[in-house]
Amino acid sequence: MSDPLLETLVDNRYLVRSRIARGGMSTVYLATDTRLDRDVALKVLYPHLAADRGFLDRFEREAKSAARLSHPHVVGVLDQGVTDSLSYLVMEYVPGRTLRDVLNERHRLSPRLALAMMDAVVDGLAAAHEAGLVHRDVKPENVLLASSGAIKIADFGLARAVTTSTNTGTLVGTVAYLAPELVTGAGADARSDIYSAGIMLYEMLTGSQPFTGEVPIQVAFAHVHSSVPAPSAACPGLAEDLDELVLWCTSQDPEGRPVDGRALLGELRHIRTSLTDEQLDFHAPGSPPAQRPGQGDRTTVMTQTPSGATEVISQAQPNATEVLQRTDNATTVLGHPLTAEGYQDDDGYDGHGDDDGDYPELSPRAGRRLAKKDFKASQKEASRAAQRPEVSLRPGRPRRRGVLLALLVTLLVAAAAFAGWFFGAGPGALVSIPEVSNTSVEAAGSRLGEEGLRYTTSEVYDEVISAGMVVGTDPAAAQQIRRFQPVTLLVSRGPELFSVPNVIQRSLEDAREKITEAGLATGTVTEEFSEDVPAGQVLAQVPAADADLRRGTPVDLTVSKGPAPVEVPVVAGKTEQEAVRLIQEAGLSATVSPERINSVDVPKGSVAVQTPSSGLVERGGTVTLTISDGPRMVQVPSYVGKQADTAREELERLGFRVEVNEILGGFFGTVRAQDPAGGTAPEGSVIKLTVV
Repeated sequence: MSDPLLETLVDNRYLVRSRIARGGMSTVYLATDTRLDRDVALKVLYPHLAADRGFLDRFEREAKSAARLSHPHVVGVLDQGVTDSLSYLVMEYVPGRTLRDVLNERHRLSPRLALAMMDAVVDGLAAAHEAGLVHRDVKPENVLLASSGAIKIADFGLARAVTTSTNTGTLVGTVAYLAPELVTGAGADARSDIYSAGIMLYEMLTGSQPFTGEVPIQVAFAHVHSSVPAPSAACPGLAEDLDELVLWCTSQDPEGRPVDGRALLGELRHIRTSLTDEQLDFHAPGSPPAQRPGQGDRTTVMTQTPSGATEVISQAQPNATEVLQRTDNATTVLGHPLTAEGYQDDDGYDGHGDDDGDYPELSPRAGRRLAKKDFKASQKEASRAAQRPEVSLRPGRPRRRGVLLALLVTLLVAAAAFAGWFFGAGPGALVSIPEVSNTSVEAAGSRLGEEGLRYTTSEVYDEVISAGMVVGTDPAAAQQIRRFQPVTLLVSRGPELFSVPNVIQRSLEDAREKITEAGLATGTVTEEFSEDVPAGQVLAQVPAADADLRRGTPVDLTVSKGPAPVEVPVVAGKTEQEAVRLIQEAGLSATVSPERINSVDVPKGSVAVQTPSSGLVERGGTVTLTISDGPRMVQVPSYVGKQADTAREELERLGFRVEVNEILGGFFGTVRAQDPAGGTAPEGSVIKLTVV
């Protein structure tokens, strides 16, 4: 059937290209992030989950928690969102295969390959457990094998979000790998993931799952009431360490398992290094192909209905629903009693048959199952009976029992006396560690020997105690220990010396950082002019580079202020060529302004204005020169016949200088003659008036 999401744009960002897989809670698509132009895995939740507001709130919080988990063996969560029609999770796209594909192809794996894959899976689980995350659905389908060779575990956070939904008591998992406490409703923690990982390791080693059944509830019942068998029972010849590892991980009691992924990872790596090549590459010769996983490899959703029942819905049979409901003394399956001994179906089958060996009126299917069950029960009883002796070959002898009892009492008394001596005056006695600091190693060793203590030496740096002298002990002085416990003498190597880094021509900030990283301190910082080192960079350091100093010793720095400033020469009034020459000889650059100005005082072609006019400037700075265009030419009006005072005032306002020549004392104050009396004259020139 066509998928309506294909070739659509989700949330205006993710272009759905193809469908990868369908799971118990969602459909996974290959999509392209159009914003970042990269392939991603788009997980779209089923509508009944997306319609639950309480679930969506928890789903968002769990997605954020999973997004903070960054680990090379964990598929990264990139984004999460909710639109009007769907809720989705964006994850890292890992092209390749799943571990399930490998198991379907090879059936079983060599111990070397199985442990290598488990190492990556458990490493990822360890990082998640340390971050407070529990996976809850560890299985081969969720272990991705990238084409690049990377191994990653997927789907963190989603199962937890469903499990903790506010309006359902949903438990998500795959019954073949489900921990017993999840079935009984006791809650999940890191040890639940360890159980699932142990089941997965069993399957990789043997090619089959430890528990199978026609319906998921039978498998779940087996997890609660049966112990996982040793892998060597299904595949003889496997190393005993592998049996112990699987049984440790799959203990029915969570207290009997590793506390988290980190604890399991350490033991897993120890076993990988302790097994021989023959044990790691073991292959059972002539063994038939391993049984492929069946119904139990699909995610199963167990929900608590309003009536208190627990529904078990297998993805392999989406229309088959089985209900587990707790009563005072039993759990029921589809309304039939489920006890520690078995369960009873509509045909009256209770898992064992009647006490007298007769069968009730059963359906053919129930009869076959009952006969098979009774046959197995009779075999077990015959095996137990064969191990019980019919006659005692050695009847008890009272006198011998008395001697043995006396011998046992004597041994207990001797053991108690030995223990009293051992912990009272012997090697197990408590002694106080003497104070031996600032003494020689020989003297300190002699002092410890007087107390019956053994010691080793270890060299440490010390800023106070001289080299070769004892700094102290580990454990410290005055602490009480047993005589058989070793003591470490800490011998001084003198102060720890640190090499001075070379910070010449580095910026001051960079130099401070390098000095701090070297275990030293920045001392006095001074500034000097330099023609060669740019301003702001270190010009000199004291002590010099590669000198050995104690921790925290200051290093003085001299920082360049750049080239020294130069005095600006005064060139106003000089010709343009001479002014440029003088400025360049001073180490500066001269620029001539394209605009000229009129000047009464400066001749045409000479410097009228310079900027700056004087003072100190940085070497290579620019001095701008403005050249004079000479005085401005002004129209000279004629004032002949006019009053001399008026003529003087107006001519001076026009920029002229006025000379008055009075005739007969200038009695009338009238201008009789003017030179010049018209035309133009340079501003500032002299106008002569003759006044009578």
